[in-house]
Amino acid sequence: MNNFAVQAVGLTRNFGKFVAVDHIDLEVERGEIFGFLGANGAGKTTAIRMFCGLLKPSSGSATVSGFSVANQTEQIKKNIGYMSQKFSLYNDLTIWENLSFYGGIYGLKKNDVRDRGEEFLKKVNLFDRRNELIGSLPLGFKQRLALGVAVLHKPKVVFLDEPTGGVDPVARRKFWDLIYELAEDGTTVFVTTHYMDEAEYCNRISIMIKGKIAALDSPATLKRDWQAEDMQTVFLKVVAS
Repeated sequence: MNNFAVQAVGLTRNFGKFVAVDHIDLEVERGEIFGFLGANGAGKTTAIRMFCGLLKPSSGSATVSGFSVANQTEQIKKNIGYMSQKFSLYNDLTIWENLSFYGGIYGLKKNDVRDRGEEFLKKVNLFDRRNELIGSLPLGFKQRLALGVAVLHKPKVVFLDEPTGGVDPVARRKFWDLIYELAEDGTTVFVTTHYMDEAEYCNRISIMIKGKIAALDSPATLKRDWQAEDMQTVFLKVVAS
């Protein structure tokens, strides 16, 4: 097993003649908050699907938590959490019913679901509302709860696909507080976002263009190298180059 949470070497995925992900190289440290940026159609979602073991590469290789995306997909799925940009919990179930349901899918014991669920709900001030239907919650709380479900089984790597889309700035900031806590506990956070201010919160970021990684470094270094005051300007300059 290598020392990287996520590693890709020449990772490529074709759909017929179309190259969605084009020979990308990537090394993400354990416990790192890594931002995976790019415009729509740049290849981010296809790459994430390969990292999650949902799509086999056409060529190249990649590992997640030391397991190969080519032939160890079941091991990968047990060691990752995933939160999609579309809210995926059940609105007609209560907060606690959702936690219990997904805990069962992850194969957790009832005691573990109870202890971890209570701890998380208290952290996000939802414990007293645990018997309310999900549908009654504001979007910001829904997104925080979705993150709690994604990490209920304590995965080594969590993939967050535009997790704060449509959420107000205050709720986004609180969501990122939870991401920092995860990273401090040793979880690797692999996150995509269209909010360039959120890119500033990452340890490092990459910017994909037409299936290739066009830039990769810390926000501070990228701003220096591209002579930009913020990540929005860096992004626009990289895309235009």
